[in-house]
Amino acid sequence: MTEKLRGIQAEDGGAVSAADIPKAVTAGRLLYADGASQVFTIDGRTTYSERGGDSAGEWSVDDDGRFCSFWPPSYRACYALRWMVEGTRIVGLRFTGFMDGVTFEGRYE
Repeated sequence: MTEKLRGIQAEDGGAVSAADIPKAVTAGRLLYADGASQVFTIDGRTTYSERGGDSAGEWSVDDDGRFCSFWPPSYRACYALRWMVEGTRIVGLRFTGFMDGVTFEGRYE
């Protein structure tokens, strides 16, 4: 578990609270099953990397406490975030799109 998450009580599949979203997404590089990775910074920026290319975007927590991302010029999406926990260790995040219901998982590097 990354240091940024120390003290957070989480269970596998439990919702990430709005207050914990910034810590959760910036705790470390996330690796996805397809080999892509993503880094979120505390200032609201994100970089998604796959197959040697990078894409820059932005992230935020909206007024309803949801994690949202923006990819210029016009793609916006919001997700429910859930913890991935193995034993007592937080190992990643599950993102489920509010519009399409698609879920993907990112494991902390």
